[in-house]
Amino acid sequence: MLNFKTHNCKDELKGFNLKVTPARIAVLKFLESTDQPVDVNSIIDYLRQKDVDTNPATVFRMMNDFLQKGITQQIQFQEGKARYELSNKKHHHHLICTNCGKIEEVEGDFLKKMEEDILKSKGFRVKSHSLEFFGLCSDCVSRV
Repeated sequence: MLNFKTHNCKDELKGFNLKVTPARIAVLKFLESTDQPVDVNSIIDYLRQKDVDTNPATVFRMMNDFLQKGITQQIQFQEGKARYELSNKKHHHHLICTNCGKIEEVEGDFLKKMEEDILKSKGFRVKSHSLEFFGLCSDCVSRV
């Protein structure tokens, strides 16, 4: 798991048996600095801004490697593309504005009781879940 307080991107990549490259280091730093899940195009734009030489196929492979190693998690927001965030973030859900596209995190383990009920009634132990809320953000609500 990544540790924000003592994090060293090079050491983390080596710990996951991944080759240390400027692109991988830059992507990890980008994911650490953003407060919302990002898509591959945003990652590519960030790398270009930082003058890191790479191509889209490499970024897709890199994100797949990060996903397989458990560094990131993939999130789908019904937009036909995957988004990524670091997998060690505190458990949260997302609020997605269907008007402007703004994404906000909402923390809380308000599904714990439901998971317990599922275990009791179905004998199914929930290992993880994903929950996104779609609607209008406060800015868009005030404009309606």
